[in-house]
Amino acid sequence: MKPFKTQAHIHSLNGEMDEITVLEETGNNEYLVDYRGVKCSAIFNWYNCTYYADDVYGRKKD
Repeated sequence: MKPFKTQAHIHSLNGEMDEITVLEETGNNEYLVDYRGVKCSAIFNWYNCTYYADDVYGRKKD
């Protein structure tokens, strides 16, 4: 999977949209993303075709 930029709902912004970089798929509908230098987990909602990035509780260590 090649990294790509897209918009996502961001946990720390109370669901407001901002740009993320999707780095890789880590599981069934689970993704590793980069949001402003923070690597965190995200999911993709197939019903409304948007990502949800958890930069609060889903932070990943390098």
